[in-house]
Amino acid sequence: MFSIVRKKLQYENMSLFNSLPEFEKDLKRLSKKHPSLRSDLDDLEAVLCQFPTGMGKNFTIIHQSETVKIVKTRLACKSLRDRSMRIVYAYHENEITFVYIDLYFKGDRENEDRERIKEYLKNC
Repeated sequence: MFSIVRKKLQYENMSLFNSLPEFEKDLKRLSKKHPSLRSDLDDLEAVLCQFPTGMGKNFTIIHQSETVKIVKTRLACKSLRDRSMRIVYAYHENEITFVYIDLYFKGDRENEDRERIKEYLKNC
């Protein structure tokens, strides 16, 4: 079964930030080790409101279709002294919504969960 957890809006524009339940579990687990993670994620959301698919070398589009782009980005974590976490999110251009798919620390895991991304694309 596929579901999305709705996150509270924090910005004036109509951008919506949602996340998969698996992402929420990752966030909860990693937030215990890295307390600044939630505020770092808020900082990322401020950037995404201005540049939905990011800008610069820290953002990579790993899948693109007519309606959705899957983007992998680095997230500087203050608790890690600005060493990077990785976030994979979907940007739905028609609806101007973001769905967080995967979150991981590069020291714990080498690559994104491709099965989770495939499952998301199959169900969206």
